[in-house]
Amino acid sequence: MTTMTEASVREFKMPDVGEGLTEAEILKWYVQVGDKVTDGQVVCEVETAKAAVELPIPYDGVVRELRFPEGTTVDVGTSIIAVDVSGGEAPAVVEPEVAAAPAAAEEAEPQKRQPVLVGYGVAASSTKRRPRKGPEVTVSAAAQAVQSELNGHGAAPSASAPVKERPLAKPPVRKLAKDLGVDLATVTPSGPDGIITREDVHAAVAPAEPVTEAPAAPAAPATPVATYDTARETRVPVKGVRKATAQAMVGSAFTAPHVTEFVTVDVTRTMKLVEELKQDKEFAGLRVNPLLLIAKAILVAIRRNPDINASWDEAAQEIVLKHYVNLGIAAATPRGLIVPNIKDAHTKTLPQLSEALGDLVTTAREGKTSPAAMQGGTITITNVGVFGVDTGTPILNPGESAILAVGAIKLQPWVHKGKIKPRQVTTLALSFDHRLVDGELGSRFLADVAAILEQPKRLMTWA
Repeated sequence: MTTMTEASVREFKMPDVGEGLTEAEILKWYVQVGDKVTDGQVVCEVETAKAAVELPIPYDGVVRELRFPEGTTVDVGTSIIAVDVSGGEAPAVVEPEVAAAPAAAEEAEPQKRQPVLVGYGVAASSTKRRPRKGPEVTVSAAAQAVQSELNGHGAAPSASAPVKERPLAKPPVRKLAKDLGVDLATVTPSGPDGIITREDVHAAVAPAEPVTEAPAAPAAPATPVATYDTARETRVPVKGVRKATAQAMVGSAFTAPHVTEFVTVDVTRTMKLVEELKQDKEFAGLRVNPLLLIAKAILVAIRRNPDINASWDEAAQEIVLKHYVNLGIAAATPRGLIVPNIKDAHTKTLPQLSEALGDLVTTAREGKTSPAAMQGGTITITNVGVFGVDTGTPILNPGESAILAVGAIKLQPWVHKGKIKPRQVTTLALSFDHRLVDGELGSRFLADVAAILEQPKRLMTWA
């Protein structure tokens, strides 16, 4: 890799494109070495644990180097592209010098935080702090780097700066070693990635115990070893959105006590209203489907049962009632399931809600949903009916109180006005957090949604 020493070369570093994320994967480069770029031009697309995001370059110049190839996961704050901003012409022939992907390191301790999910409200971040690798730069060299960054130069510390090997240990362990008079450089680490633990420090000062012959233990039964047929199996790395989704769902399932209730309802009148609205000039050019009226039914039911729209504050042991509705819509994308939400959905008219739903779905399918669009959800709809599924038991998005699964709408025999007739029927399933929603509240809310879909005129009489 060519070392950039000219003052005219600017280093563009991987930004934190979400709330507190520590790394992102470079999905695609839109520029090559020698290309001219302008301030605001998108140079690459990256994927975090929340979403795929396009990164614009903040200055004009000529691309001198791409630091990492596509498919590389890069820490936030690491230089990913070098640009010559001197205004000179692009070189006639420039071979792209792409840095080799760094060797994969075992991830160190997870961060004790709850950033918001690529799609699932508040959830444990899928990113982890990477362990240190190689010698550390001395404090003076690091200070020079920080000062240089503040001055806008972005230059790395000089290669001639003194370096030293420093044992890996957390601050409490370092204090313990200091109190006991133990030199950490003489301690043999037993923690992951060579980290020295408290037990290692105590072992360094403990007197050596005499070695005794232990009686031979009976041979343990052999543990079956899993085998894999690599010729007929394919392994898919779990990262980005899919990894964050998996962690969020596990966290939700084993944190919030789930209760799921079901109701089967005749939605024939709702389906007729959908067809009528499609012909209404107020909805010209807008998406009108059953999901629109289901969303509106939920908003009306929340108005009648406001305590359903809440969250649980574990630290304060309090229920937080929300006086707004950010309505989440689960959307399947090539990168995994995400749940963007419509901000302040309770304030929107039916045409405005239709427009917001259309924009949300289109953006999600294009993979352009922003992290902000997936933050702050209060209640969610997941439409499993589009896959022909009758119903399910959905898992709550972390930080939300309820999620409604809508099953397939099918013609079924139904008793209507005392006679068996073919009617449009669906099954609704509501999962809710039993810490803040009791059975009565959850049942009343679900019954109200069903009643509105059975008699959609209640959208007016109950609103």
